[in-house]
Amino acid sequence: QVQLVESGGGLVQAGGSLRLSCAASGRTVSSYAMGWFRQAPGKEREFVATIRSGGSTYYADSAKGRFTISRDNAKNTVYLQMNSLKPEDTAVYYCAAVLLLGGGTLQRASSYDSWGQGTQVTVSS
Repeated sequence: QVQLVESGGGLVQAGGSLRLSCAASGRTVSSYAMGWFRQAPGKEREFVATIRSGGSTYYADSAKGRFTISRDNAKNTVYLQMNSLKPEDTAVYYCAAVLLLGGGTLQRASSYDSWGQGTQVTVSS
């Protein structure tokens, strides 16, 4: 089982930037697909970005052009650089990991089997 710990959240003004980190332990995640999801109060958890073991990335439309997902396999860590933040980006951000993808897609939360505890991101207007 992979343990994931997110960090880097906080309060930022609209237009600002944050970099979230997801540190993995228990397993080397270089072969894992890693994803970022977010959940705002009263809303369902939604996909933000994913990065495959080979480095290919995919983003939600809301994240394209503003967010960048990356990984440092030497540090067993995945990052989410968030620029041009908007108040609607306010949410708890979760990191997730999966080694073997079944019939689902990486945009679905149910496809992942390891999750972090989340980090709060608040964007003020």
